[in-house]
Amino acid sequence: MRHHDHNRTLSRTRRGRTALLRGLALSLVTHGKLTTTEAKAKELRPFFERLITYAKKGLAQKDTVNARRLISSRLGEPEASAVQRFFEKASEYGDRAGGYTRIVKTGPSSAGRREAVIELV
Repeated sequence: MRHHDHNRTLSRTRRGRTALLRGLALSLVTHGKLTTTEAKAKELRPFFERLITYAKKGLAQKDTVNARRLISSRLGEPEASAVQRFFEKASEYGDRAGGYTRIVKTGPSSAGRREAVIELV
């Protein structure tokens, strides 16, 4: 029996999905908003919010080295400025308990895909 087999594969291998989510997370933290398919936005939300939570915990406990290493490893060793942007966003969400992103469904694209905008709250 294949219990708990409800993850979206996005028609990619595991490495492809990981690379996609890393790229989308970097774009979201850089631009604050991006348009993608609904399925990709729904997969990106928990990945991105977990990274912001790591940054918030690092700021609260004054243990930023460990938090930077966690974020950097999840993003695949990006440049330091990208990791710094997560800490800047985390400081904005200091008293918020979660829900850092919003998904707004925009309807089908010209190719028939269901599009959505994911943005930072």
